[in-house]
Amino acid sequence: MTCNVGGIDRGIRAVLGTVFLLAALFVTMDTLWRVVLFVLAGIAFFTVFARYCPVNSAIGLNTCRDKPAA
Repeated sequence: MTCNVGGIDRGIRAVLGTVFLLAALFVTMDTLWRVVLFVLAGIAFFTVFARYCPVNSAIGLNTCRDKPAA
């Protein structure tokens, strides 16, 4: 997987993932919404740590500033 998530994009995803996780843990809601928030948090954290997002790849967006290996 090629890096396509970087910089500010990673920071925003980390903050959103944290917000989703905390909301799922501490806000009173139906089980379905709790599961949805856990899944969204997992996706956000995966894209932060993997530095890859399939949606970015599909639309041709690359916010990663790393130079490709020669």
